[in-house]
Order: sequence, then structure tokens, then C-alpha cells
Amino acid sequence: MSEQDRTPENPLRRELPEEVPAAPAEPQAPQERGQERDRLSGRQRLAKGLWPPRASRAQLIVAVLLFGLGFGLAVQVASNSDSDSALRGARQEDLVRILDELGDRSQRLGDEKQGLEKQQQELENSSDQAEEARRQTVEKERQLGILAGTVAAQGPGITMTIEDTKGTVKADMLLDAIQELRAAGAEAIQVNGVRVVANTYLTDSGKSVSVDGNKINAPYRFKVIGKPQDLEPALNIPGGVVQTLEKEQATVTVERSDKIVVDALRAAKQPDYARSSSQ
Repeated sequence: MSEQDRTPENPLRRELPEEVPAAPAEPQAPQERGQERDRLSGRQRLAKGLWPPRASRAQLIVAVLLFGLGFGLAVQVASNSDSDSALRGARQEDLVRILDELGDRSQRLGDEKQGLEKQQQELENSSDQAEEARRQTVEKERQLGILAGTVAAQGPGITMTIEDTKGTVKADMLLDAIQELRAAGAEAIQVNGVRVVANTYLTDSGKSVSVDGNKINAPYRFKVIGKPQDLEPALNIPGGVVQTLEKEQATVTVERSDKIVVDALRAAKQPDYARSSSQ
């Protein structure tokens, strides 16, 4: 045995094993990614979900529609608040009067509906429908003549007199009075001898007013046929015709009567272009 063989092996001189190449990093398993998400706080997860925004086209359309709906509701609530504020300052008796007027208008419309239904039944049940139709035609012609101002009329109503010593009453104020009377159920109106019809117009003429080209002077006297219990309260509502005229230093008096005669007439005018569609 040689000397080399007899020399004891030095443990420090042992050869190291060959270097093994490092293995590539394995992709993170889904379970590990879930554990990473669990380690995130609630605020971090919320921020990560909201940014960057990932809105679809359908979500954008729904958002625009919801915005439009909310804007419309806000406008409607605001308009209702404006209309309600006009009545908040009214006295209790004024509110009761307005409520009664609305009830009277509703009753009047209901009566008109019943009258039309009665006419329909008479036409359907009459043994001589042709004669009944002629009778109703004559009655309708008389009614239309009253509305057109071609025939005189009489009935219950009111007389309104407006004293204007300062010359502050303008045509638009008288027109507001006519419109309020019509809304309250006036069936025939004349002002200082001029019949008021559907196409009546008023204009200022110096310190006076012209009605359909006819100059009238103060005092302005309205003769109105209709239900007095509806006409007078309509003129005296808070902020209505009477209060507006009194602010202009005019004096207004309203008198009820069981018989008002409206005898100012208008000439029947043949329309230039309109023709009956039944011809």
C-alpha cells in the first residue's frame, strides 16, 4: 500500500458537489393570490375596485337616464313649491273662498256633462229623431248666437264698475278681468256698450282703452251674465282682479243681480277661409 493510500482523508478537502442551476420561479398559485387579496385592507380593496373605472356602455346610459329623472323630479318639486307659496300668506276665509270656487267649477262641469248625456239619450230614444234633431239644432243656434254676440241675452249675473280717476287702468288689466270672468263661467259680457266675444281685443288709447277698435272711457262698466256665486268670488281672490286694480288707485264695485241684460250686438261675419267640414 502506497503512502498516498495510507494518508487519512482530510474532511476539509472533500470536493463540493457540482452547482445545480436554480429552478425558475413557479407562477403564483390561485390560492396564494387569494391569500394576498385577504391580506389587503377593506379600504385598499375598495380603491382597487373603483380605480381605474371600468364602466360599460349600458351602465353609462343608465346613469344618464337616472340623472335626467332626478333633474325632472327636482324641477317639479320646485314648481310645486312656488305655486304653494302663493297661498301660504292667504287668510283662512280667502282659502275657503278659493276652495268653494273650485268646487263650483267642478259642479258646473258635471252639470254640463249630464246635459250632454241627456241630449244623447233623447236622440237615441225619441220616436221622431228628425224632429228632435231639428229642435236641438234651433236651441244650439240660439246658444251659439249668444256666444257670438249676434243676439241679446238676459239672466242672473253681476255688474262691475271700475272708477279710474288717475288714468292708471290699462287695457291688459281689463283683459285680465275678462279672462277671469270667462274662467268663472261668464256666458255673455259687454263693456260700456261693446259686446265681448271670442276674438275681442283691447288696446291702450291714450288715457282710455279701445275694445275692438271702439274707444271707451272710464268708468268702465262690465255687465256679465253667469252664476253670481261664481263670478264675484273669482274677482276677489287674493292677488286677483280687484286687488290689482286697487293697487293702481282704481275703485272697484261689484253688485249681484237676478237679471242682467246684455243687449249690445255684433254683426254676423262670414269667415273668409273657414268652411264647415260637413259640406
